[in-house]
Amino acid sequence: MAEIKSNKSDFVNKDIRARQILIIDQDGQKIGPLNKFEALKMAEDQGLDLLQVGIQDSSTAIAKILDFGKYKYEQKRKQKENKKNQVKVENKEIRLTVGIGEHDLDTKARKAREFLLEGDRVKVSLKFKGREITYQELGKETLKKFFAKVEDIAKVEKEAKLNTRFLDMFIVPKKP
Repeated sequence: MAEIKSNKSDFVNKDIRARQILIIDQDGQKIGPLNKFEALKMAEDQGLDLLQVGIQDSSTAIAKILDFGKYKYEQKRKQKENKKNQVKVENKEIRLTVGIGEHDLDTKARKAREFLLEGDRVKVSLKFKGREITYQELGKETLKKFFAKVEDIAKVEKEAKLNTRFLDMFIVPKKP
């Protein structure tokens, strides 16, 4: 039983603070409550470590006899595997203006379509310049025109909402 460096969250061997320890062996069998020194001796005799996995009450801890190095390795491997299987969704932004031309709107919609096909979330921001803020209906119409161009592959996650000088709408890809 070597001296082991562990995280602050892992209580291993002498780091366990409880006086009484309910022991679970490698096979998952409950051995029973023992005092801390007997439990440490039992783990040491087997050439393994004692890892606290829970607390039964204020003076009794639940600990498992295992190879701590192997346990940490398995945890890292599981973490790496979970990270690999994780789907990362990025937020992309498309900026429009109230008086945007039809061709420019098509170009922006084509770019948004690319983002959506990659599985990204798209924030469509319509910026009001100067006194345009008084014509919010025109801004909402522009956003509706834009969404009509991508609605076959997208759905609205958040409806258009005014945020200072921007009318923001979030769209996400439809699930097939």
